[in-house]
Amino acid sequence: MNEYALGDSMLDLSKQDKPVVLIVDDVPGNIQVLASCLKDSYQIKVATSGARCLELAEISPEPDLILLDILMPNLDGYEVCKQLKQNEATRHISVIFVTAKDNDKEEEKGLSLGAVDYITKPIRPAIVVARVKTHVTLKQQYDLLARMAMRDQLTGLYNRHYLLDAACRKVARAMRHRYSICLLMIDVDHFKKINDEHGHLIGDEVLKGIATLMDTCSRQEDVVARFGGEEFVVLLGHCEITSALEKAQYLLDSIERLKPGGIDVTVSIGVAELSSNGETFADLLGRADLALYRAKESGRNRVEGS
Repeated sequence: MNEYALGDSMLDLSKQDKPVVLIVDDVPGNIQVLASCLKDSYQIKVATSGARCLELAEISPEPDLILLDILMPNLDGYEVCKQLKQNEATRHISVIFVTAKDNDKEEEKGLSLGAVDYITKPIRPAIVVARVKTHVTLKQQYDLLARMAMRDQLTGLYNRHYLLDAACRKVARAMRHRYSICLLMIDVDHFKKINDEHGHLIGDEVLKGIATLMDTCSRQEDVVARFGGEEFVVLLGHCEITSALEKAQYLLDSIERLKPGGIDVTVSIGVAELSSNGETFADLLGRADLALYRAKESGRNRVEGS
């Protein structure tokens, strides 16, 4: 593809680790000017309409920043920004208006809709580069803090706080659309003994090894979390109890072969399927916990269903 080929697409496909900037303007010449300022430091996507902007904002690689014209036919920039901020999937994307509307009232309106900045035309390339760099950096810092807030520091899995938040949404969605979800509660057998005999550093290696295995074996729609201490939870979306029990047995066997930290390690797993009778996530978690208790009482290194 030509580097400057317009048509609602990616202009520069090299170096996919670069931040992504989506330029939205119904005038191709304006896009060319902005793209020439930014192409060396960013991946550039372009859209020549508000509707296409809304589509591209949800297509991977998602933009880190949108440069958005206001005066466009059918769907103007203000309405596009409003819809971006109302959509859970796109509300986190930073928006800078780039427009010929050069007065305080228009700028105030744009910022009140959620834009982070306002650049007037004719553009000054140095100003565009500086402001884009500032807001992309702020966006990256925000994303990093958000990831840190939802991740367990030791294992890199989701933490308990994120699990509880995400699980409530997933349970509500499953109830609304009438599909099955299951929960696995996993506990490392005799973990205190591992720490006592091998030390806490080896104990940490055990937890990290198990976490990596579970994360590798999970699907995109699953939530894998460290629940606390040596306990893990896997929330399986679109999954019935038979498949969940098979998944649990696979994980149990894989962990037994893993030998994390160079030692033999086993786990016990409790499995429960969400009931259709208005059950909450707390109810589901409680039944999985009871199944886990039965697994441990029955000798450990086994799977029990609820």
